[in-house]
Amino acid sequence: MDKVTSPDVLTLEETSAYLRLSIETVTAQASKGNIPGRKIEKDWRFLKSAIDNWLRAKNSSSVLLSQAGVFADDD
Repeated sequence: MDKVTSPDVLTLEETSAYLRLSIETVTAQASKGNIPGRKIEKDWRFLKSAIDNWLRAKNSSSVLLSQAGVFADDD
């Protein structure tokens, strides 16, 4: 039987399903910076590892700051 794996980078829809939240909630919270993600033109992308760390953390801002370096090269 094939093992089902998750991608390292999740779409908005995948993140919504992963968190079991509505797309609207994920979009609103990501837009406010409460959920770690990146908007690329019209599309949102989320690092699964950042989402997992954010879920485990007591302080979400510390996770956001630690993940900021991942996208440091982006313009």
